Amino acid sequence: MEKFTIYRGTTVPLMNDNIDTDQILPKQFLKLIDKKGFGKYLMYAWRYLDHAYTENPDFVFNKDEYQGATILVTGDNFGAGSSREHAAWALADYGFKVVIAGSFGDIHYNNELNNGILPIVQPREIREKLAGLSPDETIIIDLEKQMIDSPVGSFHFDIDSEWKYKLLNGLDDIGITLQYEELIAAYEANRPAYWRADEQK
Repeated sequence: MEKFTIYRGTTVPLMNDNIDTDQILPKQFLKLIDKKGFGKYLMYAWRYLDHAYTENPDFVFNKDEYQGATILVTGDNFGAGSSREHAAWALADYGFKVVIAGSFGDIHYNNELNNGILPIVQPREIREKLAGLSPDETIIIDLEKQMIDSPVGSFHFDIDSEWKYKLLNGLDDIGITLQYEELIAAYEANRPAYWRADEQK
């Protein structure tokens, strides 16, 4: 997982409340097993007019001025519903690095973190200010300071200290485990022979 320290990007507003994981990524696309390739299907029912992937020109993701935006500003209860991690895969594959919402579904919040996306909770009045930014205005997310710096103000956000450590150091659960590789190897070497695979021959 890439380290997340200071990130600069532009925003795209989608201020609907209660966007659930089936809206983020519909169930018919869950058959894919690789994390890559899901971005095409993100917000499928809203982005496309038909099954031929004809883009809906009225949907904000399809507007020329928001192409390349990597910070999603959205409503309350983002990612409620089923626990599918594929929804976070779709957000990451599309290119989102940060999602700023009023609240998150608990499991989806953790799924975003596990996939290197920073979920930030902010009150509606701040999100409305950020949603009103011009598409070419950049905001800065400083994870160490836990601050959003933008043309409309600077805003603090909270994050669990363990998750902050993981993101700052680019560590997922496997990476955390590998920090103890020498201790694990020493433990394995001292296990009784009948527990070791190399002694079962």
